[in-house]
Amino acid sequence: MIKITRNKRSPVVPVSSMSDIGFLLLIFIMLLALINQRHEVKIDYPEAETVEKTQMEHNLEIWVETDGTFTVDGKLQTTAGLEQIIAAAVVDHPDVRIHIIADRNTPYRYVNQVVEVLQLLQHRVVSFVVREGT
Repeated sequence: MIKITRNKRSPVVPVSSMSDIGFLLLIFIMLLALINQRHEVKIDYPEAETVEKTQMEHNLEIWVETDGTFTVDGKLQTTAGLEQIIAAAVVDHPDVRIHIIADRNTPYRYVNQVVEVLQLLQHRVVSFVVREGT
């Protein structure tokens, strides 16, 4: 009888591919964190005597800069662009609340341009974001 012996090898786990997978997961998580970032501009809010809290869902924030530029979701917009964005938001969610956010030093004529667009679209659910008075 012939006895056959086999060389038993221990299984090998490729470690180099694990580091590649870990690196790809890290890149994926970093990209997701950038996508979910909310655009905010540091402003000096105007004060109000009475404040009403609003719901968190279905809000559209329009930022009015002191130089008269408008920003929605971090992108510069024109008044025609604002009109399209607001109309699309109302079609998606009829109960959408428009938040107008402006610095206290922003001239009113720039804020009024946003109000005129809202009047043109006959949208009446609008909030002016302010800081609560002390």
